[in-house]
Amino acid sequence: MPFHDQKILPAARSLKQFEQLLKSPFEYIVLLEVHVGNLKTLKTEAEKYGKKVIIHADLIQGLKTDNFAADFLCNDIRPAGIISTRSNMIMKAKAKGIIAIQRMFLLDTIALEKSYSLIDQTVPDYIEMLPGVIPELISEVFERTGIPIINGGLIRTKKHVQDALDAGAVAVTTSDHELWESFTKG
Repeated sequence: MPFHDQKILPAARSLKQFEQLLKSPFEYIVLLEVHVGNLKTLKTEAEKYGKKVIIHADLIQGLKTDNFAADFLCNDIRPAGIISTRSNMIMKAKAKGIIAIQRMFLLDTIALEKSYSLIDQTVPDYIEMLPGVIPELISEVFERTGIPIINGGLIRTKKHVQDALDAGAVAVTTSDHELWESFTKG
């Protein structure tokens, strides 16, 4: 079962949100916008609470998304998962047995086709589609790639979450703590 059937992947945008998630029933949590110097400490702290950390590599402050950064994340931090738009991050995560989540932006048809081309090369474990308020494309992307879809971006209501899940998303990422509470597992 993807993420042990956890339908919300709560994303911490601040240390305060991270601390809230430590006390939550969620097993998988996403780190956004934290400083690279805090990654090891935050991951260690999360593990004390039985949490599995997914790091959004592109949003980590002070971290490039080059091959050195990919090596650092995969070898030194070893999160449960890595989210990135960058193929080197996805391929390194896969090679190291870390959940690889390719981020895909639904800007227009050209961006969609370029994303398909990139996904054909990287073959990630999951695709995170943004913005998440276009559930109609979930089944199209899944049928085209055969890769499970996570939805995120601009998710603001319970209906947005439910529409994405009903359209076939395996989970939804959100930093909205009210939505975390609405879809708490357990």
